[in-house]
Amino acid sequence: MGSPNKGARPLELIGVVPMAGRATRLAQRTCSKEIHPVEWRQEARHAGERPRVVCEYLLEKLHQAQVTRAYVILREGKWDIPAYLGDGSMTGLHLAYLMMRLPYGTPYSVDQAYPFLQNAIVAFGFPDMVLGPEDIFGKLLEYQRMCSADVVLGLFPAERPEKVDMVEMYSNGKVKRIVIKPQHTELQTTWGVAVWMPRFTHFMHEYLVFHRKNPEREPELFLGEVVQAGIKEGLNVRGVQVSELPFIDIGTQDDLQRVAVPPGESGPI
Repeated sequence: MGSPNKGARPLELIGVVPMAGRATRLAQRTCSKEIHPVEWRQEARHAGERPRVVCEYLLEKLHQAQVTRAYVILREGKWDIPAYLGDGSMTGLHLAYLMMRLPYGTPYSVDQAYPFLQNAIVAFGFPDMVLGPEDIFGKLLEYQRMCSADVVLGLFPAERPEKVDMVEMYSNGKVKRIVIKPQHTELQTTWGVAVWMPRFTHFMHEYLVFHRKNPEREPELFLGEVVQAGIKEGLNVRGVQVSELPFIDIGTQDDLQRVAVPPGESGPI
């Protein structure tokens, strides 16, 4: 009797990048935050070379891990993003754009791509983060192949725990729990990128259908909350450190100023 998986198509690796946020914590801008010119202070830029916009850090990481196609989820009015990124060829990706339907948090934005992800490995990241030089998705994919996890979170040192999802780990690499933006904690690690298998894609879709029937009456749903729900339901959620450097989330004005390119230099602003 042949193997039940014989002849099965291999899972495609697809990137998902939510760009539907309102950026309410930032002062008035002339462009969407995801295409704001930024750079690490330690990065060398050649004369005449344009600065990168913030989402290029993530898109370049996806390309580095041999992701060839990614879905970008937008909200109405953020047309400067596709105008700037175009078809994605500047980062080596084929980009397709989807429109956000329910404005209740990142999981709802990601779920807009559900029809295209049901038989795919998803590589996920936040497009408003400045990331270090490591091959972060390569590390995640290698670890996933080794442990057959449903979700692998890419872990970073946390600079400001009150602003991020803090991750508590078991010694075997399994994630014990995720704590959303704690005011006080002894945990030191957060997550900023992830890869997951179809089992989690389906779990999140069903979770949004059956567990959040009246989201307009409840606070914004965080992706970390859905991952935590998956842990409680027995999904195999693992974590692996992908960088020695904290990421910089430009979602607030003070953090944006840490990496913003001075006015007058080339870029969308």
